[in-house]
Amino acid sequence: MKAWRVHENGEPRAVMRLEEVPDPEPGPGQLLLRVRAANVNFPDALLCRGTYQVRPPLPFTPGVEICGEVVAGGEGTDAVPGTRVLAQPPLPGGGFAEFALADAHTVRPAPEALDDAGAAALHIGYQTGWFGLHRRARVQPGETLLVHAAAGGVGSAAVQLGKAAGARVIGVVGGPEKARTARELGCDLVLDRRTDDLVAAVKDATGGRGADVVYDPVGGDAYTKSTKCVAFEGRIVVVGFAGGTIPTPALNHALVKNYAILGLHWGLYTTHDPAAVDACHEELTKLAAQGAIKPLIGGRVPLDGAADAVQRVADGDSTGRLVVLPGAGEAR
Repeated sequence: MKAWRVHENGEPRAVMRLEEVPDPEPGPGQLLLRVRAANVNFPDALLCRGTYQVRPPLPFTPGVEICGEVVAGGEGTDAVPGTRVLAQPPLPGGGFAEFALADAHTVRPAPEALDDAGAAALHIGYQTGWFGLHRRARVQPGETLLVHAAAGGVGSAAVQLGKAAGARVIGVVGGPEKARTARELGCDLVLDRRTDDLVAAVKDATGGRGADVVYDPVGGDAYTKSTKCVAFEGRIVVVGFAGGTIPTPALNHALVKNYAILGLHWGLYTTHDPAAVDACHEELTKLAAQGAIKPLIGGRVPLDGAADAVQRVADGDSTGRLVVLPGAGEAR
């Protein structure tokens, strides 16, 4: 089969190589999946660079979430060939390939309401958004939610989930094209970080109160500005550092303004509370069926375009999700 592999760390476009490798064979408890669509995530770029918290042995295949079709199952599985599922292939054998393996107990049904590209983009980003807004921040109907990078893959999921929860959503983007996208997603107010005074605009829009919840996958200056416009007893959810700078919170500032800084590493829930992950998937499936959420797909690329797609996400040069379709025209 064809698979992208990383033999040394560096920028994705420089270190990802498309190679012919043996087809994987499922072991006990594993499923062999034909990859129908593989979503590109920022961690894929970090894996290539060797800066992610997980460092798989070299060479490895990136691609941390897929929509796949069951081909066969190993001993102890009750695999039904042809079943469409969502999966996170365990590294070093990720999803930017024609086939991948996954532990049978971790796969989940792909929502019928979404095509392959949409389904592949549902799991990590929307689970992160749901846990961030509901489990960590306890967002309430009528509250104001500020979402950074609102037109990106992670941010767009938070915008849709915030609207579904009844929040008023302020989206922060970079540039007029992404501003249009954020409005189409349903943001009640869109701010361009390049031209707008973020702090003043948020305070003006909330009558001086500030944002009740801030969803921040960017870090750096975005986090700093968030602390200046968060409401009394507001909550800042720290999701990631796509901006490249990890902020150092001034805890005295959190004390005098009475706001909470909440860390979110969604992957920990898969081991600490897997039942909650299952329940979240059911809720997301319902929201997708209702049309309340629909992953924003910014581009569909063939397998040979995966390295460029990962580099675009690494550079912040993408809107919504980029999805790799190994089967080209075969994908649903």
